Amino acid sequence: MAKLTNEQEGKETVEFFKDLDREALNTERFIEKYSKPLAVVFGLLVLGVLGFFGYKQFVVAPKNVEAVKSFLAAQKNLAEGKDKEALGGKSAANPGFLGTYDEYSGTAIGELSAYNAGLLKFKEGKFQEAYDLLDKFSSDNKTLMAMKYGAMADAKSGLNKNDEALQLLDKAASASDDPYTTYYFTRKAGILALGLKKNADAKKYFATIDEKYQDYDNGMSDSYIEMTKYY
Repeated sequence: MAKLTNEQEGKETVEFFKDLDREALNTERFIEKYSKPLAVVFGLLVLGVLGFFGYKQFVVAPKNVEAVKSFLAAQKNLAEGKDKEALGGKSAANPGFLGTYDEYSGTAIGELSAYNAGLLKFKEGKFQEAYDLLDKFSSDNKTLMAMKYGAMADAKSGLNKNDEALQLLDKAASASDDPYTTYYFTRKAGILALGLKKNADAKKYFATIDEKYQDYDNGMSDSYIEMTKYY
């Protein structure tokens, strides 16, 4: 029985290698037949890869450099108290934050410019424009995202849309790992909820502060929790 099994295995091995030989022959014939098209496809793949790295090196990198220059010029005007010049957007000579965002919206600096422009629009009392600009900003930095949602909440409050503002403050409170940032927006959400007579929500926010952020609150959360019972 063992001998029969060995013979069977031997035949299967021979057949296996014959199949490999046939497969190799078929592959060689295929390559021979389609060598030119395959060369074209391979060439296109190589060009695609080289093109991608060339784009990153010679288009994206210089574009980022120009974006930074434009942003820093706007930031300088902002530091000097020249809000209108910092906002810009009216001439190519002084793009400001608005012009920097319009020109470099696909870059991180472009998005940060939208954020700063949104804050300046809020300062002007143009709350919808401020909200729209802030909404264009995104970042991997959790604290910056919390600040974004907080500023968007302020814009919604300016538009008398306080229920939407409360939702944004809730997002701001949960967006960051920084304890003070979380405390600040949790407290702000609690106060707004209290003003909207959403006492259960207000109590939830202030209870969170009482439990986790007493070091920042100096005991004020207890007073706010009492207010939710009677206000």
